[in-house]
Amino acid sequence: MKKILPFFSYILHPVFIPLFGTLFYIILDENYFTFPQVLVLLLQIIIISILLPIAFFFLLRTFGKIDNIMLSDLSQRKIPLLLQIMLFSVLVTKSITLERFPELHYFFMGGIISSIVAFVLLYIKIKASIHLIGTSALTIFVLGLSYHNQVNIINTIIFIMILNGFVASSRLEMKAHNTKELVFGFFVGALPQIGLLFFWL
Repeated sequence: MKKILPFFSYILHPVFIPLFGTLFYIILDENYFTFPQVLVLLLQIIIISILLPIAFFFLLRTFGKIDNIMLSDLSQRKIPLLLQIMLFSVLVTKSITLERFPELHYFFMGGIISSIVAFVLLYIKIKASIHLIGTSALTIFVLGLSYHNQVNIINTIIFIMILNGFVASSRLEMKAHNTKELVFGFFVGALPQIGLLFFWL
């Protein structure tokens, strides 16, 4: 089991959470999306929230600012978090706007808030788990989509909740975080999403 746990840190890396959230939105939302709309939306998410951060990661590693993709060192998290805030801001203002994709818009707004909080916490030496920020945010968003669209996906929700546990265990096994940092990460990710539910449910 210990050999399997690190797998969850990679497959549920924060860089993939926007894509997972978008896929759930497309599948569960009551609005009808044409194929071109889905394709354009997914391409935007992949480019802005996955490919660009990966490109910046290699750039930062070249200059010695980052040593690995897990960002285990406290000082290495500032630039990636600022980059995430900037990229998510581009998405919610230019692409995933309130008028076009309201539920998904608030999901990314929650991501911006969580990233800002995680960034501020760095200055008081608290390394909130970015992995748990992502998985807890995704959990609340899927719960909200299920309720909003009156879709019974209880098994899927339970599965995602279990994945939160696997990700937390993975981070502990890899000695990337302690329990307190995982708890901080869970609530930093979940609470903004919970607060924003009142705007779109």
